[in-house]
Amino acid sequence: SFAAASKHIRVLEGAGLVTRRIQGRSHICRIAPEPLAMAEEWLRFYQRFWSDRLDGLEALLNAEDAAGGA
Repeated sequence: SFAAASKHIRVLEGAGLVTRRIQGRSHICRIAPEPLAMAEEWLRFYQRFWSDRLDGLEALLNAEDAAGGA
């Protein structure tokens, strides 16, 4: 429904992901990719961070298993 879609658009506007302009009865929406690019950069950093930490933990646990099994 229009009301439901309008609520979603308002949320996206509030997050800065969409801009909207009104021409008569038409609402013209445009995506704003910059905030998404910033979020992707932040996520990429933490993905590398946690991947490195978990790889280190895996190596430590494997070393303990190897030492305990010998």
